Amino acid sequence: MTEVAVLGTGIMGAAMARNLLRHGNQVTVWNRTRSRAEPLAADGAAVADSPGEAVVDADVVITMLNDGDTALSVLSDAAGALRRGQVWAQMGTVAVASVPVLAGFAAEHGVVFVDAPVQGTRQPAEQGKLIVLAAGPPDARAVLDPLFDAVGSRTLWLDGDGASGAGTRLKLAAVSYAISLTAVVAESVALAKGLGLDPALLGDVLTGGPLDSVYLQMKMKAMLAEDFSPSFAVDNAEKNTRLIHDAAEDAGIRVDVNDAAGERFRRVIAQGHGGEDMAATYRASFPA
Repeated sequence: MTEVAVLGTGIMGAAMARNLLRHGNQVTVWNRTRSRAEPLAADGAAVADSPGEAVVDADVVITMLNDGDTALSVLSDAAGALRRGQVWAQMGTVAVASVPVLAGFAAEHGVVFVDAPVQGTRQPAEQGKLIVLAAGPPDARAVLDPLFDAVGSRTLWLDGDGASGAGTRLKLAAVSYAISLTAVVAESVALAKGLGLDPALLGDVLTGGPLDSVYLQMKMKAMLAEDFSPSFAVDNAEKNTRLIHDAAEDAGIRVDVNDAAGERFRRVIAQGHGGEDMAATYRASFPA
């Protein structure tokens, strides 16, 4: 049994904590808004009042927080309770530039840092079928592999230590695909409707053909039903488009589709729908 602290219990963090508990781990959770962590007590988690209280007895600290600045702030609050040799798996999506900063903080406190963002949304998180994109020292793998197996269907261990940010760089490339594809599907569905057609006809054209996919069917179904229950919220998707843009700019790469998707998300946020699933980018094709 591994003692795990999960810091950040939003959609993803809460699902991951439940799967860690189901696999027999002892889990302590913390969230800045405590009410979002408290339901996990019914699943067997201990709920901490502070990051320091959460990490003090942990073998592994998992952060599933909004960005690198937040992760650094929360771990700084817990610094007095950190122990040499603890493993910190940073599993949220952060900027590429944030990774060496977080790794540097870990090194100052004798903590083993692993860059391990996950690919997947609410449903894979709840099912324990995320894909973990990990980079870190080899001696951390024995500790983390059982935990990653609890939350994911597959772990890709990448070259480089945690400070290399290989996991984060691959995560941004993968999420760019999902974000851009969602925007493309939304525009096609909206265009069919705007041209006076039943947009369901688009499904008749694409289903079973070379352009079909499970993802297309899932997002198109949500758009046709205008059911935007959040799996990956517009607010988070928009944040990711900015992270992708900054990483690409630093690499001298243009990401025009990503940037256009970000603009669509910002229009949807301005309409008041930032908490909806990113399939709500469909709304951006129509007047508010």
